[in-house]
Amino acid sequence: MSTEALILFAHGARDPEWAEPMRRVCAAVCEQAPQMRVELAFLEFMQPDLRACAESLVADGVERILVLPMFIARGGHLKRDVPLLLEELQQRNPHARFELAAAVGEAESVVQAMARHALALAGR
Repeated sequence: MSTEALILFAHGARDPEWAEPMRRVCAAVCEQAPQMRVELAFLEFMQPDLRACAESLVADGVERILVLPMFIARGGHLKRDVPLLLEELQQRNPHARFELAAAVGEAESVVQAMARHALALAGR
């Protein structure tokens, strides 16, 4: 078992269908990197939440957890709430390392993909 894991971290919603694109991304990552441990977690309304997901990974022996926010940009949750949660997890699990990546929507490749999609929809 890998000692590293990636958590795709999404906001969550009351409508269970909302998570379908996130599940598709998770499945695509797993397909492209079958040796990598990849999990999906949510900020609110859906399970597992980030705390439960991270604790489960640590219980399985994972030592490094990279949290990738599946957000368009870094808002209040990513500036305040999530760092505090990861700090709490780090204190409770000092043998593990928790890292917070930038919001996926801030990556230039994602910005360009959204631009291409918008132009395709506009017939350009």
